[in-house]
Amino acid sequence: MTAKSAASAARATVYGYPRQGRHRELKKAVEGYWKGHVGADALRQTAADLRRSHWQQLADAGIHEVPTGDFSYYDHVLDTSVMVGAVPERHRTAVRADALDGYFAMARGNQEVAPLEMTKWFDTNYHYLVPELGPDTAFTADSTKQVAELTEALTLGHAARPVLVGPVTYLLLAKPAPGVAADFEPLTLLDRLLPVYAEVLADLRAAGAEWVQLDEPALVEDRTPAELNAAARAYRELGGAADRPKLLVASYFGRLGEALSVLAKAPVEGLAVDFTESGAANLQDLAAVGGLPGKRLVAGVVNGRNIWINDYEKSLSTLGTLLGLADRVDVSASCSLLHVPLDATAETDIDPQIARWLAFARQKTQEIAVLARGLARGTGAIAGELAANRADLGSRAGSALTHDPAVRARTAAVADADGRRSQPYAERTAAQRAHLGLPLLPTTTIGSFPQTTELRTARADLRAGRIDTAGYEERIKDEIREVLAFQEKAGIDVLVHGEPERNDMVQYFAEQLTGYLATQHGWVQSYGTRYVRPPVLAGDISRPEPMTVRWTTYAQSLTERPVKGMLTGPVTMLAWSFVRDDQPLGDTARQVALALRDEVDDLEAAGTSVIQVDEPALRETLPLRAADHAAYLDWATEAFRLTTGGVRPETQIHTHMCYAEFGDIVQAIDDLDADVISLEAARSHMQVARELAWHGYPREAGPGVYDIHSPRVPGAEEAAALLRTGLEAIPAERLWVNPDCGLKTRGWPETRASLENLVTAAREIRTELAAEGA
Repeated sequence: MTAKSAASAARATVYGYPRQGRHRELKKAVEGYWKGHVGADALRQTAADLRRSHWQQLADAGIHEVPTGDFSYYDHVLDTSVMVGAVPERHRTAVRADALDGYFAMARGNQEVAPLEMTKWFDTNYHYLVPELGPDTAFTADSTKQVAELTEALTLGHAARPVLVGPVTYLLLAKPAPGVAADFEPLTLLDRLLPVYAEVLADLRAAGAEWVQLDEPALVEDRTPAELNAAARAYRELGGAADRPKLLVASYFGRLGEALSVLAKAPVEGLAVDFTESGAANLQDLAAVGGLPGKRLVAGVVNGRNIWINDYEKSLSTLGTLLGLADRVDVSASCSLLHVPLDATAETDIDPQIARWLAFARQKTQEIAVLARGLARGTGAIAGELAANRADLGSRAGSALTHDPAVRARTAAVADADGRRSQPYAERTAAQRAHLGLPLLPTTTIGSFPQTTELRTARADLRAGRIDTAGYEERIKDEIREVLAFQEKAGIDVLVHGEPERNDMVQYFAEQLTGYLATQHGWVQSYGTRYVRPPVLAGDISRPEPMTVRWTTYAQSLTERPVKGMLTGPVTMLAWSFVRDDQPLGDTARQVALALRDEVDDLEAAGTSVIQVDEPALRETLPLRAADHAAYLDWATEAFRLTTGGVRPETQIHTHMCYAEFGDIVQAIDDLDADVISLEAARSHMQVARELAWHGYPREAGPGVYDIHSPRVPGAEEAAALLRTGLEAIPAERLWVNPDCGLKTRGWPETRASLENLVTAAREIRTELAAEGA
């Protein structure tokens, strides 16, 4: 096919769409089901209505081929585990009794069984459920969900393409099941898994699928020759199957590198490639392998992970270059639109000038359709859209909203000494122990306590004018008094005020910093039914006035025990926001760090002796290729130290991280120079404690003993057993006792019981240690 005919054949498509609905209908229905307020049939009907609405929105925007199978009650990787029959033994009874209840037991556990481990989806803030596999895993095909959703779309008259997690990525995301040797490699199960995928593909073809998309984002990471050979074998076998639809293998989030030639040679009909993340490198590599003659190329030229408008002229230039490299070029976003909010037009409170620069999922589908039309018919067909796009881009580049000379001057003046504590850790820790007087195995929590219905109602009443600021603040004070009283009664050593005034750990700060803007309806799925509204980092950052000092000081006035000041760190402020794309991330991180440094200094001046600066996103923001790690970690750790470097030696700096793979950033954790780190460890059975020990981590650490993302209450003996495991790696004088994460999403009954059990476990282990030392 010639470049001209390839252009005329261009179509618009996407890989996935936000699941929640305009008013988060899915969240409400699923949580209603968990509480017994919504029946299974009603939940299924809500899901079907959302799918129908989403497909129609896509079709109305000009998307020619809609995705199916991307919709999920909880997580698409969990759906894949169900599709291939990889149900852990402990969940099988629940699944056999009721498939839906068993599914949710795998996702979030119950009082009888623990859930699957949860961690971050590549370098995003989306969490997936980690498959548990072993040498005895027997895969069986169950394509019920995939076939049913395809049938729904076809019946409604849509051209549809099922989207599945590819077999290689699925296995590379998996971990050895409990009781399986730690060195077991799930990828060794590939030959056992491929016939199951072939069966699912055959079922989809029989149901009417012309194309099926197999997502292989793991191939943009560093892969060994053995792993690349496995990918080649997988697609040689699946491509060689007689009874199958056409196959589109998709990658995103970065450069395919060596994997590109593997996929280009595979007997599949199409590839989908990200031309936003490392787009120039992918374009160069595609030309170097001779393009994709005879194949379909789906070009991801609209950024599916950020909310800024597309540069039409730049995208059309890329698409024009691609026309000579494939038989057919279609236009898409770089990845599923799951990672952005639904509709920017709902944000009526945003400055109209800034609103011109924003594109959420619905706007991105329109951008994709415009680009496909321009590619197919020529730029004359989209002349009006090109002119408007050029004007919008120009208004952002020249806006005073994006540049503050005072902030830039302060950032430029940062010196190396600003990011260093005045004394080394060995000297600081002695001063802190003398000042704080904590017992062995001190207990604490991560920061937030349950956000009750009463709290949310009070916040809504304040926004609606039903109560005034004074009435709202009295409600916050009541909550802080209750949280402090419970912690003192339970016997917790280092207290928190519970954060009742905070809506979200990033948004709360963003609303008080210049350069940020908050959305009202910009919900994005983080995990399961947990949705967040990432703020938009639009301009230079500064802190006009203290943000947390008042409430922390009030809490400290109620108790003699230390109360932690609680801040969100600079890397997490970036990672959980839609960050500006018009300057290097390191520059933005320094601006945020300096604003937070002002807050740290004010907390200390107000008498706060323990300050926690959370950085749960440090690992998730790590680039997917090892060659890029050092540069990122340099500015990321510098930003943390810049935030905390000005405090006195006796002020104890904590940090917190959760739900990520920490082993490959232990040196960076060390480089933060925090005095104490708390980390998620319950679901991974203290793996992070062992990783810290292997590294020789010299500071204090609290690997979590209470999995807060499950509704189950861990018993005191369960927590004590985890502590004993932790003590095998971390000496008692450096071990803290805490939950995995904040308690915002939990209810008070389970929170009380779990924390009381946590304190009981700590006391039990203290007694054992005292007896051993006697």
